[in-house]
Amino acid sequence: MDIVNQILEREQKKAEKYRSITVEKHLDLEFDLPTERVEEAIVVRLPAPTTVLPRAKPVPKPKPLTKWQEFAKAKGIDKKKKDKLKWDEQLQKWVPLFGFKKAAAEKEKNWLIEVPQNLDPMTDMYEKKAGEKSEKVAKNELQRLKNIARAKKVKIPRVGLPTTSDKASASQLATAATIAKASTASLGKFQDKLPKEKEARGKGIHELIPGKERKRRPAEI
Repeated sequence: MDIVNQILEREQKKAEKYRSITVEKHLDLEFDLPTERVEEAIVVRLPAPTTVLPRAKPVPKPKPLTKWQEFAKAKGIDKKKKDKLKWDEQLQKWVPLFGFKKAAAEKEKNWLIEVPQNLDPMTDMYEKKAGEKSEKVAKNELQRLKNIARAKKVKIPRVGLPTTSDKASASQLATAATIAKASTASLGKFQDKLPKEKEARGKGIHELIPGKERKRRPAEI
């Protein structure tokens, strides 16, 4: 029983010690709060109440900056909010900057496109404009994917010849020429060959050529 009493007495002293420390800290915080006089009394202005809610998942981390955002931050460029409409002098009306209404306005405005003198007179300018737009969309999508890969620290696979300071070797040039010829609509069937030209051969080249059958790996049981 003496041991039990000693333990209880020790725990009681510890609780009283923690209680006194808590009260002292609470009073110190109260004295640090701003005070004001109301009528003939001095009162303490309490902070606004806050309620901390438990989270099932950790707080999301801020998204890393893209290349353009880092450049704008370094140069002090502020992003200005663009207007949704723009006055078109030719159509004499307000045209949206994006969406199907903008495409309809462009079609209405460019109902006739002049063929430049340096192009073939039979060139379809509407098809050329559509191709340029598709290339621009693809370029923007590629840049968006690069930003995502850079933010997630994912290594982007290398495409084409390796970038070296020295000249490319004969095997590298042959590989690039073989892949380029097979990248046409006919998979290189109607492409002319140079005298004494040979197709590139080697490990991994067969899988890079479009239209070639891939070797199937044996099924593992």
